[in-house]
Amino acid sequence: MIPFLFRTFIYAPLYNSLVFLVGIIPTHEMGMAVIILTIVVRFILFPLSRRAIESQLAMKRIAPEVEEIKKKHTNNTEQSQAIFALYKERGVHPFASMGLLLVQLPILIGLYWVFARGGLPKIDTKLLYSFVHVPPKVNMLFIGLIDMSKPHSIVLAVLATLTQFIYTRLSMGPRGEQSATEATLSNDMAKSFDLQARYILPVIIGVISFTIAAAAPLYWVTSNIFMIVQEYASGRRFDKPH
Repeated sequence: MIPFLFRTFIYAPLYNSLVFLVGIIPTHEMGMAVIILTIVVRFILFPLSRRAIESQLAMKRIAPEVEEIKKKHTNNTEQSQAIFALYKERGVHPFASMGLLLVQLPILIGLYWVFARGGLPKIDTKLLYSFVHVPPKVNMLFIGLIDMSKPHSIVLAVLATLTQFIYTRLSMGPRGEQSATEATLSNDMAKSFDLQARYILPVIIGVISFTIAAAAPLYWVTSNIFMIVQEYASGRRFDKPH
């Protein structure tokens, strides 16, 4: 059941989207198809990402009240319950950013399988929808250098690390400010979460990006850039903590 659902709702739509885009792009370049597909996906996920940004902004507004709760409740359990009650009262969704990340995982896995299973550049016509035609050619080289079907692209691995670091820095705020998730945790756990989210996660993403087909890290880099632009457009900045 799970393989069938994955193939029907993730693998096949991604495969057909990429083949369709390659067919209409003048250079028939797979890298450009991945970038365009990423932008389309980001627009589809825009309501979720906007909700995540709004939750982060709301967290900053109620930060003084959260600090008062921490002073009032020394017990971690009582403290967390009181903070979650405040979130519910103010309509704040502290884990919206994590939800957005989880939604993207099936897409990344789907892209991995599209290229790892050898589905491209050779076109499997049995997978194509009736309105998707086989393109005259499939150019797998992005900017003439990076093969989208091959792993070990140091350029995309570095870009994935840097863009993830910048996006995390922007979405969580400068060190010293608490993110929405951190505020629900004890001090030790919050410090550990902060360290892992800001520094360890980007490195892990970079390492994974280096070991898988280049199409997946290109998707991630494009997605991060889109989110960084969206964060700036929403009025977020690299402000210094007060």
